[in-house]
Formats: sequence, structure tokens, C-alpha cells
Amino acid sequence: MKKYSVSLHGHATSISLEAEFWQQICHIAAMREQSVASLISEIDDGRDPQNGSGLSGTLRLFVLEYLLQKQAENDPQPPLPDRIERDS
Repeated sequence: MKKYSVSLHGHATSISLEAEFWQQICHIAAMREQSVASLISEIDDGRDPQNGSGLSGTLRLFVLEYLLQKQAENDPQPPLPDRIERDS
């Protein structure tokens, strides 16, 4: 876990993230042709304060959702069954 400093709407803040998540945030920002601070501000603006999730957790979920969406675009999976059958 490492702390990263960013400026959100003109205010300096630090975010604690694993390096792998930070790398993905940087990659996504580059793919969207925007700065890392701009992407994080966008994610922060969309965060529901009633949810109770901190910014670091919200960023992790954003990365997960992004990667799952990209995976689905490249390798669509059949829908999961409503009930999982167990072997007897």
C-alpha cells in the first residue's frame, strides 16, 4: 500500500492504494486522454456520500468494474445461473 497525492478541485489530498490499482487508474486516464487528477475527480464526484465508502475503496471498485467491462467486451461470458447446482 502506498500513498499518492492528487489535487481534487484545487484541494490536495492523499489516496492510499496498492500499486497495481494506481497503475490501472493511470492507464485508464491515459486511455480516456485525461489527467489522473481529472479522472479521480470525476469518480469522486459520482461517489454517493451516503454509501459510506471512502475514495480509495471507490477507486478500487471503479478499476474492477472497468476491467470486468473490458473482459466482457473481449470474452462474453454466459449469464450465471440463478442457482448453482452442487455435485452429489
